[in-house]
Amino acid sequence: MEGSIRRDIKPGIKVDIVLKKDQRTGIPTRGIVSNILTRSSSHPHGIKVRLEDGQVGRVKKIYT
Repeated sequence: MEGSIRRDIKPGIKVDIVLKKDQRTGIPTRGIVSNILTRSSSHPHGIKVRLEDGQVGRVKKIYT
């Protein structure tokens, strides 16, 4: 599932994000969502979240 719609993302789910430093390469980082930072209902580049380990990035894939 793609991560561009906010209602699909909930704290506690496993996701792949792309960190700011990895935007050029697109290297994903996997983790568990701690909180959602994007306020709008959708974002074309992915919803911005903070993982439980403190890393921040945009969601590229959601694991259900």
